Amino acid sequence: MRRLNRKKTLNLMKELDAFPKVPESYVETSASGGTVSLIAFTTIAFLTIMEFMVYQDTWMKYEYEVDKDFTSKLRINIDITVAMRCQYVGADVLDLAETMVASADGLIYEPVPFELTPQQKELQRMLQIIQSRLQEEHSLQDVIFKSAFKSASTALPPREDNSLQSPDACRIHGHLYVNKVAGNFHITVGKAIPHPRGHAHLAALVSHESYNFSHRIDHLSFGELIPGIINPLDGTEKIASDHNQMFQYFITVVPTKLHTYKISAETHQFSVTERERVINHAAGSHGVSGIFMKYDISSLMVTVTEEHMPFWQFLVRLCGIIGGIFSTTGILHGFGRFVAEIIFCRFRLGSYKSTSV
Repeated sequence: MRRLNRKKTLNLMKELDAFPKVPESYVETSASGGTVSLIAFTTIAFLTIMEFMVYQDTWMKYEYEVDKDFTSKLRINIDITVAMRCQYVGADVLDLAETMVASADGLIYEPVPFELTPQQKELQRMLQIIQSRLQEEHSLQDVIFKSAFKSASTALPPREDNSLQSPDACRIHGHLYVNKVAGNFHITVGKAIPHPRGHAHLAALVSHESYNFSHRIDHLSFGELIPGIINPLDGTEKIASDHNQMFQYFITVVPTKLHTYKISAETHQFSVTERERVINHAAGSHGVSGIFMKYDISSLMVTVTEEHMPFWQFLVRLCGIIGGIFSTTGILHGFGRFVAEIIFCRFRLGSYKSTSV
């Protein structure tokens, strides 16, 4: 009885077989079929390797939402070298709420030589090359996001020479905490002093001949400091052609949440537009000589997440590649044989008619 049930079950399973086996004596092989099979197997192997490389790679997903955080402070990370002595320049921030943040709250004035060492020049040249490539290929920003981690550093290396060159410049570096509203960070002549209607700088004691706002921006970023992230102004160097020259940077800051497999942080991206002009009141070019960075905070927040292809999706794509190539090559091979048989039959029919005549 059990054997009978087993036999019925086996016969039922045979009837459900979607892959019927054909006896080898009924199978006909051909050189064209072997050639097509070889091409199909080669294509499958090549596409499988490429698909596996895609599976190993990751990509960045961008999501946008309204930034509802208006109460927290915004951190500005600064490392700028100005070609003037530290006692002649002053830096501070003034925002739209008429709140003044003095440089003494977090910035350090360090007398340094303006000329870089060979090692520092090499890093600056590398940063400038990366900046030019980022402007041409925006997808490189994803590579920078994925490669950023806390042990990396894009800061200039310390000076390795022991030259007796006297410091002729001032390195202003550190960080400030400001309100999350539009503001103006500026470096100009004289130290900043509080004023009932804003603020002022003590510039009367500095002669115009000593004005030189040639500067180098080694680092400028907003939010949490993430070593390894290259910002748009890193490596920028400007040489003043006149004593009374104004350099302006118009910056739009976008709050950004970064989540990768190496780091998770809340930072800020920004875009910048540059402008420079010589102050000449007689020619109608009014203003104050100095370096002005006017920033505005975007109301949108970007969440950047590193994603990986799921394993089940990789299997589905792999099965699609194998099945699709087999089906496509089989159809093309059958169609080719059909066309070849029609052509050969016409040639044979023509030769038969000529022989009859």
